[in-house]
Amino acid sequence: MSFGHHNRAFGASTRMAATHEQTAEELYGEPENFLEVEVRNPQTHEFGRKTYTDYEIVCRTNIPVYKLHTSTVRRRYSDFEWFRDMLERETKKVNIPPLPGKVFTNRFAEDVIEQRREGLERFLQIVAGHPLLQQGSRVLVAFIQDPAFNKDSYDI
Repeated sequence: MSFGHHNRAFGASTRMAATHEQTAEELYGEPENFLEVEVRNPQTHEFGRKTYTDYEIVCRTNIPVYKLHTSTVRRRYSDFEWFRDMLERETKKVNIPPLPGKVFTNRFAEDVIEQRREGLERFLQIVAGHPLLQQGSRVLVAFIQDPAFNKDSYDI
């Protein structure tokens, strides 16, 4: 008789467990290594006759070579050009994707700035998603995390 009672209790607990839906995080946990980058919030600056647009880069990661789990920096298009050149010098094993093209007319129009932002984000997501670069590129770490980053004083 006690065996039947035990069996009913076991069946009840099984039904209760089946009604709880697990979240993806409960099922799989946090990814072992992740690196997410987002390019957003373009701002155009005017200094006398010079005008330029810079972009906010937001980085979220749990990879140990990155000093910060979350960081935000601002970079200009010319910084991205330099960064791409440095990546090509740093590694010959990875085919570095192209940047969105240079714009010569209406480059400060909202739609042009947004197209460039989208292109820069695609570029950065491809680069940051490459396993060899995401864990072994010093220039990538500096470019997306270091607010004091200066292309003129950076040495590879």
